[in-house]
Amino acid sequence: MIQPWDYASIEAAESLLQQSSFEPFQLQNLINGAQTPSTSNEWLDSSNPKTGQIFARVPNSSAQDIENAVQAAESAFASWSQTPPSKRAAHLNRIATLIEERRGLFAVWESIDQGKTLARARVEIDRAISNFRYFAAYIQEQKTAARWTDDNVLTYEHRSPIGVFALISPWNMPLYLLTWKIAPCLAFGCTAVAKPSEVTSLSAYCKFSVAILGYRSLGSTWEGYYRCWTPARCSESRLWGGNLTGSALVRHPRVRGVSFTGGTATGIQIRRDTIEDIGKHVSLELGGKNPTLVFEDVDLDAAVATAARAAFENQGEICLCGSRIYVQRSIYDAFLSRFVAHVQEHYVLGRTVGAVVSLAHYRKIRSYLSLATQYPDSFKLGSVPPETPDGGYWIEPTILTVPDDSPIMKDEIFGPVVTVSSFDTEEEVIARANDSQYGLSSILLTRDGARMRRVGERLDAGMVWVNCWLVRELGTPFGGMKASGTGREGGDYSRDVFTNVRTLHIPSV
Repeated sequence: MIQPWDYASIEAAESLLQQSSFEPFQLQNLINGAQTPSTSNEWLDSSNPKTGQIFARVPNSSAQDIENAVQAAESAFASWSQTPPSKRAAHLNRIATLIEERRGLFAVWESIDQGKTLARARVEIDRAISNFRYFAAYIQEQKTAARWTDDNVLTYEHRSPIGVFALISPWNMPLYLLTWKIAPCLAFGCTAVAKPSEVTSLSAYCKFSVAILGYRSLGSTWEGYYRCWTPARCSESRLWGGNLTGSALVRHPRVRGVSFTGGTATGIQIRRDTIEDIGKHVSLELGGKNPTLVFEDVDLDAAVATAARAAFENQGEICLCGSRIYVQRSIYDAFLSRFVAHVQEHYVLGRTVGAVVSLAHYRKIRSYLSLATQYPDSFKLGSVPPETPDGGYWIEPTILTVPDDSPIMKDEIFGPVVTVSSFDTEEEVIARANDSQYGLSSILLTRDGARMRRVGERLDAGMVWVNCWLVRELGTPFGGMKASGTGREGGDYSRDVFTNVRTLHIPSV
């Protein structure tokens, strides 16, 4: 049977997909280290965003599949949770090495699967490797707090892994964001049922298949390291609205935690589905409609480049993208003209900008662009794409000027679409930036050191970047405010998600 990992270059992969005899890859669930056919006999088609071709079929897993996966994970938890941190770290580092040795393979299929450019895919594979390396190092350097009471009783904090986790990741950065969950989950001694989006399951399938084959080639028994992987329908509109797969996983009484990255509507439903299970740990990283604030004291060329990258990287399909740009009025005209010219030169469809992920998402973005036509002279760059795409889901970078009360300014479009507006004062722009249901990230562009703190500390955002964007140190808290989620992950914050803490009190005599 032809498998994607047999085609490690973009030329080989594209040649395979162009063959008239090509049959879509038929993915299987991976449970307890083995490919396991789904009991549902239902399949979901996955398309190549750059061509529209169906190239993979993903099992629409049943409640029974989830039950089997949870049982496998629960069985493995007993031994894995007792594995010393040094040995867990060795497993994580070995996984990082297996991915690193096949970096080109993963980048190729990540690019094809999601529509992103090959260059962007390579960046994300490197970050996936870093996730495993970071948490492998972290668990070997953990510290705890010990104190003496006034009556000579020693108190200290002890942490233990929670149990089986549901790890639900989105389609925009498939492998990177999945490993952001798997690495700490395993590092802290938990086991998992991982559920990638059905839209982009291929790189995760490759990752776990390669990892299993790699460990077997070393003669490993695989013990309790990797538990199970169950791709299943992960659509915001349908997963939780009566779909048994998602409900069975999130509500399952032996699933003791949920780490989810995705849309706010799905996050709300997860809260509903887990509300009666008080002890279940739930971490939600949700949507964003992030502002970029450009003050008149900036280096204009540097500000244009940063704002453009924050708007159009990964064709705008990053939850942290700055999709609302506010520019101080004195430099508004100069900024806008340079911004349009910069985007035209540096963000070219098919070269530095990929295709959007699916036909459904193409239609969603197009509906907002159609709405923009009601505002005179709103398109500074871009246009409404064809109703029926021809040869892939391509939407050119679009720059709009629309009023603040437009849905285009309020809703998360999650595509290569950005709005530009003018402002006069700090107070005004802070109020407008914060006038959103979301609070994930913000970008602040200014050379005034006092303003960096004065404005940055008042923005409703879990992450504020000053004169930069998408800079990460993996120990810092990652997450948002308001409808952008609950909880934080990264370093100590991931430890809080995946462990329980107890305080022991031990008298000296």
